[in-house]
Order: sequence, then C-alpha cells, then structure tokens
Amino acid sequence: MAFFLETLLGGLMAGMLYSLVALGFVLIYKASGVFNFSQGAMVLFAALAMARFAEWIPGLTGISNPIAANVLAFIAAGALMFVVAWLIERLVLRHLVNQEGTTLLMATLGIGYFLDGMGQTIFGSAIYKIDIGMPKEPIFAFGGLFPGGLLINKEDLYAALIAAVLVILLSVFFQKTTTGRALRAVADDHQAAQSIGIPLNRIWVIVWCVAGVVALVAGMIWGSKLGVQFSLTTVALRALPVVILGGLTSVPGAIIGGLIIGVGEKLSEVFLGPYVGGGIEIWFAYVLALAFLMFRPQGLFGEKIIDRV
Repeated sequence: MAFFLETLLGGLMAGMLYSLVALGFVLIYKASGVFNFSQGAMVLFAALAMARFAEWIPGLTGISNPIAANVLAFIAAGALMFVVAWLIERLVLRHLVNQEGTTLLMATLGIGYFLDGMGQTIFGSAIYKIDIGMPKEPIFAFGGLFPGGLLINKEDLYAALIAAVLVILLSVFFQKTTTGRALRAVADDHQAAQSIGIPLNRIWVIVWCVAGVVALVAGMIWGSKLGVQFSLTTVALRALPVVILGGLTSVPGAIIGGLIIGVGEKLSEVFLGPYVGGGIEIWFAYVLALAFLMFRPQGLFGEKIIDRV
C-alpha cells in the first residue's frame, strides 16, 4: 500500500505541472480560438530570461542575496513576457482578426520558431541553471501509518504546490474579476462581446500576458528540475494530451486532465511496465488522448463544436 501511495502522489505532483503548461493552451484558445503552438517556445524563452537575469542582476546591482536576486529576475522576466505579449498582439494578431483558424495556427507556429531563435540569440544556447531554493532531498512522511513512512520528493512537492496556487489564482481571476468575466465573454462569442463594448485587442493582450506568466512559472519550475535547455520546448508536447483529455475550452479540464495523465503515467509504468519491457510512461498520455479523440473529441469538459456554432 505504501508503494502504491508513493507512486500515486508522484503522479499527482507531475500532473499538476502538466496542468500548468496546459493552462497556457486553454487560456489562449478560450480568448481567441487559436491553438497556440508557440506555448513550448514561450516556456523556453521565459525560462532563459529567468536564468540569465538571475545571473546578471547580482553583477549589475551588487545584490548578493540569492532570494532577492531571484525575485528581481522573476519580475524582470515577467515584464519581458508582458512586452512579448504586447508585441504579438500589435504585430501579428491585430492583423489577423476574423481570419481562418488555419491562418492563426500557422501564425503561432511562426511565433514559436521566432521565440526559439530570438531567446537563444539574446540569452545564449548553453544549459543554464535556475536555483530558486527548492530542496532536492526526499523526506519520509506518515511514518506512524506505514512502516518506514512514505518517500516523497520535496522538490516535486514544492513544485506541485506552486502550480496549485497559480491554478487557484487563475480560477479566481476568471470567475470573480471584471476582466475575467470579459475574457469568458470573448471566449463564448467574439462578435457579441465586441457589440457590448469589450475591446477584443485589449483582451488578447491580457490573455497572452497571463499565458506568458504561466509559461514563466512553468519554465522556472522545469528549469529548476532539469536545467534550462532547448528540450524544455518538448514540455509543451506532454501537455497536448492533457488539453485533449480535459477539453480545449475548460480550465478545470486542464487541471483534472493533467492529474489523470500524471497518475496514469506513473501507475502504468510502475505496475505494467515490467511486463512489457518498460517505456509506458513515454507513450501512455498520447494513446489515451487518441482514444478520447476517437470517442469523445471534445474531451471530458469541452464543448462540442456544434454547440458553439
């Protein structure tokens, strides 16, 4: 039982990180109807900015406290992602209003390639380290209930808590604030939202800014765990099955889909992997997503296309 619970907790913590990346896809799709293939590049760009600013700030300002340097680096990287979001809306999206979905999709691919190249041109292409002080040693918990206790990775636990807090804040933002309600109105019907005075261009800037902050937090966490390198862009590929499973239009779906896939990957790898030679964790999420595309293409919480017409 203890081993099963350890695997389950590990899957839940990994699932929260998948959910965090998937939220970037969902937020932009809800506001603009665009499947944002540049989300992985945004994660890499934000992580590169965070890592390099954390290196540069102590030398430029004389600040030696690592916590203060990381806070300033996070603020600077966040401001940079706001600028990137504004430029994307000003230079790309503004000129593609009411265009076909395929055109917008290709635009996000172009944005992704541009951010990949520009990020490595500005910040470098080496492997960089983000040290935000998350402890890496494991702990043993619930020793009174299980002999020897449950082995829990503290870094994964802290990362999952950070992701959970951001998810809760985003949910409150969408449900309780005036801007959040405007975003939901735009997601339901662009033309109706414009007819009541909601400025579509401003909403797109806001949602890309929010997606940029989500990418920054995801890049910070994954960069702390794996190092900041080009392979971070593949993190977004792990989030694609999450949005397919949960639904492209559902924030709760991104959360629950991430948890399901995180737990499913871990449990299948640990308990079924030895019988098939391992490697289930690599393809499990994609097979599950394909199954949903066949039988429920809108996902668990998404809306049917016919209902949105």
